[in-house]
Amino acid sequence: MEPLIRVENLKKYFEIRKSIFSKPLYVRAVDDVSFDIPKGSIFAVVGESGSGKSTLGRLILRLIEPTSGNLYFKGVNILKLDGKEMLEYRRKMQIVQQDPYNSLHPRKLVKDIIGEGLKIHFKMKRNEIYSKVKGILELVGLREEHMFRYPHEFSGGQRQRIAIARVLVLKPEFIVLDEPTSALDVSVQARVLAMLKELKENFSLTYMFITHNLAVVDYMATHVAVMYLGKIMEIGSKDDIFNHPSHPYTKILLDCVPSVGTGRRIRTVPKGEIPSPINPPSGCVFHTRCPKAEKICQIEEPNLLEVSPGHFCRCHFYG
Repeated sequence: MEPLIRVENLKKYFEIRKSIFSKPLYVRAVDDVSFDIPKGSIFAVVGESGSGKSTLGRLILRLIEPTSGNLYFKGVNILKLDGKEMLEYRRKMQIVQQDPYNSLHPRKLVKDIIGEGLKIHFKMKRNEIYSKVKGILELVGLREEHMFRYPHEFSGGQRQRIAIARVLVLKPEFIVLDEPTSALDVSVQARVLAMLKELKENFSLTYMFITHNLAVVDYMATHVAVMYLGKIMEIGSKDDIFNHPSHPYTKILLDCVPSVGTGRRIRTVPKGEIPSPINPPSGCVFHTRCPKAEKICQIEEPNLLEVSPGHFCRCHFYG
């Protein structure tokens, strides 16, 4: 079965120094990434801050253009489409941003924030837009009266519900959720996550869930990709990653998941800080922090090899 999203050798290098007198420098934000996102899945991308997760999400939506690679949505290479051809795909591929306080226009009413996309993509009339906005707000747990308020009149959780409503009203097929609950209180997080799972089933959605919180991944995800310095270090089903982690970085991340009372406790903490993506380490990019690194890790970059069916790991000594 053809995946909904297929990413092939995607790269994004940001040039930070360009001069006729000096060699250009690049931030290797996403470095030769390939994977498939099955239709109906919740594909989680995890890793420390600076690993390239958010850049990858924006590349897939073509909010930024890649340096090289291919990107397919339902078999169509959307990198080959011009602006007019891409408009229909933009409706089908949406994003919910991390910060609900900055993602909504502060001087627009909620009805206009949510209804703007309906004007652009569906050319709806005012009464049709009103009806659609009212219905989608009720679906995310808000009321009709909320249509006539400004974003600053809502709590963080309510703002994120408005942001989700703005996306859902366009009837997308694929949504990038970029740390959608990290700015919310824990109790609010739980309600928003439960709502997202319910909406996924009701609307037959596919999610790409970007997060550093593995407890959230355990609750939400069906598939997991572990990123480090712009590269995928391990990828597979959630059960493979959580029950049979093969890469040392994945094991360290799982060890760092805090627990309340008894259960898993922090056993191994990654040493040092994540290196600069301007000058990544030679060989395996994780070797400077890896507890199992050997000489070959400093010299030769490991390939992403299949450990078991559908489970891949980038390590010389996986397992």
